[in-house]
Amino acid sequence: MLYAILKVIFQLYFRILFRAEIRGTEQVPKEGALILAANHMSNWDPPFLACFCPRIVSYMAKQELFEHPVFGAAIRCCHAFPIKRGAGDRGAIKAAVQVLKEEHCLGVFPEGTRSRDGKMKKAEAGVGLIAAMTGAAVTPAAIVGTHRVFAHGSLFPKLKLAYGKPMRFEGNAKDKEALAAFSQSIMDEIARMKAELEDESH
Repeated sequence: MLYAILKVIFQLYFRILFRAEIRGTEQVPKEGALILAANHMSNWDPPFLACFCPRIVSYMAKQELFEHPVFGAAIRCCHAFPIKRGAGDRGAIKAAVQVLKEEHCLGVFPEGTRSRDGKMKKAEAGVGLIAAMTGAAVTPAAIVGTHRVFAHGSLFPKLKLAYGKPMRFEGNAKDKEALAAFSQSIMDEIARMKAELEDESH
């Protein structure tokens, strides 16, 4: 219930204040295990990416966020799940795999960290590994403009979001080079989509 309410609130927020332009939602698989992979520039990315997606999106969040009684309960209701600091990639991957085994949608940012200047970074291999382990489809998504939200000189920039065609890993799950290549191919597709959105703004 809380997820549905927040989804509507965020949709109105992004559309009214930031004139959000959304495309490709029809390409998001309506059922089955799905990884939603996007570029990452701002703390606004998770709600922006999720609120227009036709699926409920689960995100990983650090354990400490769940220790606050009110905020912890709220993000649990929004399908976030905790990962422990120091557990390393193994703990995060195990938790992510469980979400996908239950045929839910997992939101990830393959770069692993935010790009504050809007420029994309290389993909980490984790998204490819998770896709290989679960057989989940990967829907690439490109976000434009969130790094300028409330920034000096650009308080309410126009935001754009595009969901792309699903991709699947078809190689050997034990081949590290193949996993890394697939992860990067996801980022390459996101970069291509992002460039198209940016070109339209000029």
